[in-house]
Amino acid sequence: MAEPTPRRNEPRLRPAPLLFEPAEASADPEHFFDLESIDDPRALLDRATELTQAFRVAADRAMEFQAIAAAQLADPRRFDRLTAADIAARAEWTEGYAKKMVEFGRGLMRGDDHSD
Repeated sequence: MAEPTPRRNEPRLRPAPLLFEPAEASADPEHFFDLESIDDPRALLDRATELTQAFRVAADRAMEFQAIAAAQLADPRRFDRLTAADIAARAEWTEGYAKKMVEFGRGLMRGDDHSD
């Protein structure tokens, strides 16, 4: 699993809307956010790029929430706190990565600047 790459000083991009697809469309393995129906390669590139950026932004945000949750679960003030090994098993990470995510999450909760 890759290490977090926080970008706290960069403005957050507004992702392209990720609309839920009807059940019958999502059941079709060739169907993906209606991209297969776009015939113009320029329009296809534009929409596919929007989706790529949206997924990256969503992944970054989700990873920040993972880190915050890991830090909260590892908080020594909690009577039910989890060890790094417990967090790693729950999130399917290595124990070393869980420790890094706990520290990253603690920094996020403190509002530390994590820019590169």
